[in-house]
Amino acid sequence: MATSVMHLFTFISVVSVMLSPAAYATPGTATFYTNYVPSACYGDHDSGVMIAAASDPLWDNGAIQGRNQGGPGVEINPGSATGAICGKTFTVKCTGPANPVPHPCTGESVTVKVVDHCPGCGGTLDLSKEAFKAIADPVAGIIKID
Repeated sequence: MATSVMHLFTFISVVSVMLSPAAYATPGTATFYTNYVPSACYGDHDSGVMIAAASDPLWDNGAIQGRNQGGPGVEINPGSATGAICGKTFTVKCTGPANPVPHPCTGESVTVKVVDHCPGCGGTLDLSKEAFKAIADPVAGIIKID
């Protein structure tokens, strides 16, 4: 009887671990931009305001976790050999200042869709101003993120 209970407990534990969602945060930095169209991924298609542009390392290595959100009739990354990250979504949270502006974070997180490339950007993601403002004071200009 005790062995059966132990086996059942082990089975339930294994199933619980397998079914629990895993989330991985990668630290980086974020800045913001304000001109959203045209974009490197979607041309003149308006993708809304909860969007981001990927830095060179993300753009060139789009094979990282995220969800492709192109949707029917929307060509992802037209005319480009790189940018596999187009359409992937990321939940971003401010974790602290990256310059002398104290306490820039709002404590909120935001989910953004990658729609553009930010060549030479100093940050990991260049967020839309609206997305940046949801997680931090825009006066900061640059923040640490997860």
